[in-house]
Formats: sequence, structure tokens, C-alpha cells
Amino acid sequence: MKKCALICNPNSGRNDKKALVKEFTKILLEKGYNTEVIFTKYSGHAKRIIENLEYKDLVISLGGDGTFNEIVTGNLKRKDKLILSHIPLGTTNDLGAMFGMGKDPCENLKMILNGVVKQVDICRINGNPFVYVAGVGKFVNIAYDTPRDMKKKWGYLAYLINAVKSFNSKTKLFEVTYTINGEVYRGLYSFMLICNASRMGGIDVFQDVKMDDGKFEVLLSNISSKKDIIKSLLLVKTTDIKNVHGFYFYKTDNLKIKFRKRLDKNWCIDGEELESNSLDYEIDIVKDLKMLLPTKEIDKIFVNKE
Repeated sequence: MKKCALICNPNSGRNDKKALVKEFTKILLEKGYNTEVIFTKYSGHAKRIIENLEYKDLVISLGGDGTFNEIVTGNLKRKDKLILSHIPLGTTNDLGAMFGMGKDPCENLKMILNGVVKQVDICRINGNPFVYVAGVGKFVNIAYDTPRDMKKKWGYLAYLINAVKSFNSKTKLFEVTYTINGEVYRGLYSFMLICNASRMGGIDVFQDVKMDDGKFEVLLSNISSKKDIIKSLLLVKTTDIKNVHGFYFYKTDNLKIKFRKRLDKNWCIDGEELESNSLDYEIDIVKDLKMLLPTKEIDKIFVNKE
């Protein structure tokens, strides 16, 4: 019988975790998996669990995108890499939506177990892995600044409440020099996103993103006035963001960034805060992650269809 580890964050989402885990164990057994269930107890625990876990045929993350980030980070430190999968239970669940998952965790599990194993690009910022997005500047800190109790009570609305507060506050521009595809640029910007995904914060931002093409997407904005922010948000829903005034878009496999001074708010990676005092950052890609995924969106988000 195959071996599976189910890593569950009991603080993610509003599901009854004990009942859910019981149903998951039953479904996995029917598919030939003997499952070990491990509940995380503190921030960073999932990373340590995976680093020290005995070999399993499959590891399933049950929690938010931040929980999965920890599991990926731990897995990259192993010599015997594990095949991973992710069942979203967080507030926005951008990854799950990209992979074609719905709101029913048990149905998502069944879709995964009938899916295929794919190699996924993983980006790193100064060696810190992120699965789908790293960002800094206006609105970006909302993901980690929104209190957990608000998210559990209000769900996605909690983020919207904090977004309104951020919108009403003064937009600060940061000065940055960045080197991309061998070219050097300088400017003042209100935010920066580095992504290997089309969806962030519950919004489809980019078009035609592939998770195995050896490239990541970079977006900077110098928009600062409230009027222009509203206008750009409306345009993003109907227009390719590359054509929206005030946005600067690149697709690359290499990026170096130097800030003139330390930012007021830290980077956000996969919805969690990256604590760093550095002014210099380098982003690269490693092809060292295999995931068991539903087949629903494979043709859309992967170059390799096998």
C-alpha cells in the first residue's frame, strides 16, 4: 500500500478539520493510500515536518497558500524530494483556483487523486521560495496585515475591509533600480509583483501564464492617485494589464533589485510576511517540485502537456 502524509493547518479556513481529515483518510484509503495525519502547531511547523518526514509517496497540504509555501520550502531542503499536492482551505485560495479546484475539499481531493504529476517552476527571492507570488508596496501587505481572527470571521471580506483602509491612506513611492534581461532600469514605483501565476488576491491579473516555462512575470506600477488607482483596477478586469497606462510588465528568468532605502512594509510571499532588512534582492527559478494536480486546467497553465 502507498504512503501518504496529510499536513493540516487547523487555523486555516472555517472547516471542521477533524471531520474533514476523517473523510480524507477514507477517500485516500479507497485509492490505496495509508495516511499519516499531522496537524501543524505553530508558524513554520509545516516546513520542519517536511524536512524530517520519512519518505512518502504523496504529501498533501491542507490549509492556506502560506501553509503550502512552508511545505514546498521544507521539501526543497530534502535530498529525496516528495511529490506534493495542495487542498486550499484559506481565504482567497489563489493556487486552488488556478488548478481548477472548487469550494468542496473532498471533491478537490478526488480530482487530485485522479490527476497527473507535473513539474512546477519555483521562484526564490534571496533563496526564499515562493510558489506563486512575491510583492511589495501599495495593497500588498494586506495579505499578512489582516488579523487571523478577522479572516476566520469574515473570510474574503476581511481583506476588502483592509484594502479600503489602504486605499484611503497616502500612497508612498519607493525608489528602485532593477536589472532584468540584461537591461538596467530606475524609477519611483507604488508597488511591485513577481509572479508565477495568473491569479492574486482573488483577481485574475495576467493572461497566458505557464507554470513550467522557466520564466516568471514581473509587474511594476507608478500609479499613486486615488483616481488613477480606481481607473486601473477597472481596466484590469477587461484589458490585458500590459496595455494599461502606469504598469510596466516583463517576462524573465532573472531579476536583481536594489532599493534606495528600506521599505515601510516587508515583502509578502504567498500571502505571508518575509522579514528582511536587505536593500538588495535576487529572484531566480528552480525546477525542483513535482505536484499531483487535477487535469482540469493542465492544458491552460503548462507548456508540457504530458
